[in-house]
Amino acid sequence: MEALSLRAPSPVSPPSLITTQFSKPISTLSFTLNKPISPFQSLTHFTKFKFNNYTALSSSVSTEQEPETRDQDESFDWFSQWYALMPVCDLDKRAPVGKKVMGLDVVVWWDKNENEWKVFDDMCPHRLAPLSEGRIDQWGRLQCVYHGWCFNGSGDCKLIPQAPVDGPPVHTFKKACVAVYPSTVQNGIVWFWPNTDPQYKDILTRKKPPYMPELDDPSYTFQIFNRDIPYGYEILAENLMDPAHVPYAHYGILRAPQSR
Repeated sequence: MEALSLRAPSPVSPPSLITTQFSKPISTLSFTLNKPISPFQSLTHFTKFKFNNYTALSSSVSTEQEPETRDQDESFDWFSQWYALMPVCDLDKRAPVGKKVMGLDVVVWWDKNENEWKVFDDMCPHRLAPLSEGRIDQWGRLQCVYHGWCFNGSGDCKLIPQAPVDGPPVHTFKKACVAVYPSTVQNGIVWFWPNTDPQYKDILTRKKPPYMPELDDPSYTFQIFNRDIPYGYEILAENLMDPAHVPYAHYGILRAPQSR
């Protein structure tokens, strides 16, 4: 049996169609035709394709690649960002306020000695009582409601009422301190950095919260309010993008569509 001689069709367009764009073909395919071993086998048995690659040069299209702006392996650290905690208008300088953000229980309180809003871990190091249930004492310190331990704006324990006056200064021990979160006020909002690692103590000098100039512009009219909701931000975002639920879930607020 005679072997058939086949010519593989070229995968590249005729030269007349590409001469104005490319100086070389993008790729070529070479085939090897093997003689059939048996008349019952296929008459056209090809070996594995062999590709020869070339660099295509175009007179009208740039081949330079855009530099990547972000490492593909870089991961987003949710606990290394600024978060809006509460608007100042909803805070009371006379009492601490507790909040839960990113799964963290924190307490916001006004330190009159440093004239700043402070954000602490909402847990007394003594018996883990929530400091947000406490009070601001006459010296402007945050006092725990359980045993009266008092803390200054740096998280240092300044008083343990049960400790003897002539005894060791147990209130100065590191374990008697409260974890302090970096915080600042911007656009009338208390922001905090949800990481108490000492390397972030001066994070405000390196990275600031996102600034919204409209909130500081007196020509703009806006309203800031705070509301606690028992679910995460992803559920809230999905809910806000679903206007079809409003006439029914918030019945009476908006006019419901008439039944047909």
